Amino acid sequence: MWSPRRVCVPWRLGLRTSKRSTLLVALLWFGTWVFFSGLVHRTMFSDLCTDEKSKRILQGVCEEYIRGVLTGDLCEELCVSRQVEYQRCLYYENGKKVIEAKWRGVPIVLKSKLENFSSYQALGPLDYQEGAGGGPSPWDIVLYATLEIRSSLGLEVGGDGGAWPWGREWTPGGRQRAYSRAELASLWSLLQQEEYTFFRVLENLSRHVAKVLGSCGHFYAVEYLVTGRAWSWNLFSPEALLRLPREGLGISAWSSTSRSGKDTVIRIALSFLDMVRHFESDFSHPLHLCDIKPENFGIRRDLTVVAIDVDMAFFEPKMQNILEQACTSDEDCNFFDCISKCDMKENKCGSKRVNSNLQVICDKIFRHWFSPALPGTRKELPLEVELQHAVHDCAETTGGDDKARSQAVFHRLQTLLSQLLQDEDAQAQTDRHSQTETDA
Repeated sequence: MWSPRRVCVPWRLGLRTSKRSTLLVALLWFGTWVFFSGLVHRTMFSDLCTDEKSKRILQGVCEEYIRGVLTGDLCEELCVSRQVEYQRCLYYENGKKVIEAKWRGVPIVLKSKLENFSSYQALGPLDYQEGAGGGPSPWDIVLYATLEIRSSLGLEVGGDGGAWPWGREWTPGGRQRAYSRAELASLWSLLQQEEYTFFRVLENLSRHVAKVLGSCGHFYAVEYLVTGRAWSWNLFSPEALLRLPREGLGISAWSSTSRSGKDTVIRIALSFLDMVRHFESDFSHPLHLCDIKPENFGIRRDLTVVAIDVDMAFFEPKMQNILEQACTSDEDCNFFDCISKCDMKENKCGSKRVNSNLQVICDKIFRHWFSPALPGTRKELPLEVELQHAVHDCAETTGGDDKARSQAVFHRLQTLLSQLLQDEDAQAQTDRHSQTETDA
């Protein structure tokens, strides 16, 4: 069956082919686009994801803020000064709400795992009489937050550089006053959201994780990024990248606005490799991504790849617990994109993953970009052919538990992409020089 992700490379679009093959490709592309765009439209913009309902949910948040039920550093601007302006609903499924907004004119994304503040489990120490004996100290909350993070991530707090998930005022040496019921309840609702906890713990340790910008009750704001689109030839829209803010709210600026399509793809691919290396080596435990698809990654203006949906991201200790399940065949040991092998004697899945983040990215991302050219297009350059073979080998070869083999595959891809980027830069300089001479 014809598969669009295996035959097209973005920068090859528009190359000459025969009229018949061009028409055939166009018809196949149009049919595929209609199918996938319709599928995405139905999924991302279902009847439940409406502006009316989204506005009503945020209005409910503001009403609870006014009553003193919840609080947060974004509440005043969301509910009083209205500097956080609603734009549209992006996603709504099983209670998870994702909303686009503008904060002081800059796009942001508001997220919550559950729709209502009351849906989150209450924090036990809040069952006290305010004013009679006082509430829990900041150190009590540190203890409860630590236990929650250990449970949700399988990672020791502070084990990766001492990052604390609740902001500077909650760290040792910060303020020591008693916290209000609304503050503690709001913090606890956020810590029950694995994605929020993940971002908070890692945002100062990783450039490949979305930045948390603030919160109001159970909703938290993250930076707005260009997300991937599985139904598009070009997974990340260059036009959308140009519309991202150049500065403000801690969002980095684009270093160049005149890159070619090929140059952009190579730089994004190199950033994917940097993310793979970083998640594998730079924390106390490797970080496994078990749901790798374009929609779960975003791109900043500087072409940094960012993990934006980490509901299925697990550090090694929790990954081992997930994989160790009863089985009768290897198929029983497939946990989305993370797989292990079944021990037929013990009827138990192995605790070690046998594939890797790199292998899945090669299969689901890189093959889309670095596949053989369509018949009738220009002759392949030697480096491009070698890269195609390297991506194929990476995607088809298991062995995530073989460190030496994985590193060899990684360095081969990195070297080829870097060489292609150098060639592209050299060609761009030659073209600019020729244009200058022509203008003169």
